[in-house]
Amino acid sequence: MKTVLRGAVAAIALVSMGGVAQAQTAQLHYAGGPVAPLSNPSGIGGAIAAGVNELALLGNIGTRYTAAADAPSDTTPATPVVSVAFKLTGKVNKDCSFYAGNNSGANDIDFGVIGVRTGNNENVSRAFEMVGKAEAEIKTLTAGCNFNNTVEITKNSADGLVNAAPGGYDSDEFQANIPYSVKARWMGTANQSGPGDRGNQELVVGLGQTGNTKLQGAWRSALSIAIEAPVVERALVAGNYEGTLTLKLSAS
Repeated sequence: MKTVLRGAVAAIALVSMGGVAQAQTAQLHYAGGPVAPLSNPSGIGGAIAAGVNELALLGNIGTRYTAAADAPSDTTPATPVVSVAFKLTGKVNKDCSFYAGNNSGANDIDFGVIGVRTGNNENVSRAFEMVGKAEAEIKTLTAGCNFNNTVEITKNSADGLVNAAPGGYDSDEFQANIPYSVKARWMGTANQSGPGDRGNQELVVGLGQTGNTKLQGAWRSALSIAIEAPVVERALVAGNYEGTLTLKLSAS
């Protein structure tokens, strides 16, 4: 009798397992037994019916068919579509460039002798005056900045080229300075928040001015600087005339 009860309990357990385990396939079928045909019994009534059929099977009455299949579930909920965004970063340093030759001597601009009217046949009103204007031109094929920037030209003196040791002189007739103007030209674009059209750019520092600036967007271009010292109003005192002209490119 114990064996019979164990068989009935096994059948009930099989029915219960089918409900709890949620197997992919869980089939239990009886035929030819006291309660037959019986397919996939469920609940208390189904368990009792299956138990009756199991007892009958011990007496070689009826038949039974079972099929079960199971597999572990996903470890996490399945995601049919996956999207991953990668953040790519890098840095470009701000830089300005100006090719000014291969040594400091390339930046020394010497007008040589600034000619004055030295002939003894000159009228006194023109004696010792400049013969003509002094000019210089500086050109580089490489200049520019890779960010918004300021182009600045500065003279060390609004008087231009200055004779630092002129000795004594009649200031009504002579002077110890030579004013000059500066004009820089290149191809660039205006300082702005986005792309801009390339065009001719110009920065001028006039006679008597100490400097001037121009705001630019990123640019690269050849650049020229024209220096012009016109004939001055009065005669020139003899001596050495010097001045310093500075071009500065500053990325902001």
